[in-house]
Amino acid sequence: MTKYRAIKADCAHGHTHDSKAEAARCNDLHVLEASGAIQRLEQQPVFPVIIDGKVICKYKADFAWWTADCRVVEDVKGMTTPIFNLKKKLVEACHPGTVITIYPPRKRKARKAKKVAA
Repeated sequence: MTKYRAIKADCAHGHTHDSKAEAARCNDLHVLEASGAIQRLEQQPVFPVIIDGKVICKYKADFAWWTADCRVVEDVKGMTTPIFNLKKKLVEACHPGTVITIYPPRKRKARKAKKVAA
């Protein structure tokens, strides 16, 4: 059992992934690649964070692919952690043009309206 209770799963293309959600996303991305919507799908690309010639950390994303105009890096998350948030900022700062997206996209809960005293 892992820390966040994720269960390893295989996708339809024979890759073993750390969670069922990641395996399902891999299947979706392979369909998009076959249709031509994305190109050069990569699994678990590594981004080293190097500052002043020293390797601070390495960030391993779940997926990366190219669209017609940019590279998209994606991480499948059930919940974000403070370490992920820090590594995301470091990678985006050290690798200009790299933007890390989270799948599935987060939806903010609607805030309750404050009661106004009449």
